[in-house]
Amino acid sequence: MQNAFIESFNGRLRDELLNETLFTSLVQARVALGCWRADYNNTRPHSRLGWKTPSEFAFTCHPRRDLALRYAEGSAPAPVAPTAGPGKSNSQSELRIG
Repeated sequence: MQNAFIESFNGRLRDELLNETLFTSLVQARVALGCWRADYNNTRPHSRLGWKTPSEFAFTCHPRRDLALRYAEGSAPAPVAPTAGPGKSNSQSELRIG
């Protein structure tokens, strides 16, 4: 088990939608999943969220505090050297055969 929340969600999705439905096309699967997701996020209260729906709980978050916790340019480290643009060679880093 990697993450109890994901395992719980996956089990619920499988029990309530995937095991109950025989999909005949990708479009039907997308529509059914969209309806299930809307129901799960907008109408069902979750005990772990204080019996609020996920969309209600999202309004209680503090956006200024949450933005301070995130990096403006992502969490990946910055590149060591700039990359060459498309169609341009970086002659300094190319190996010379000779």
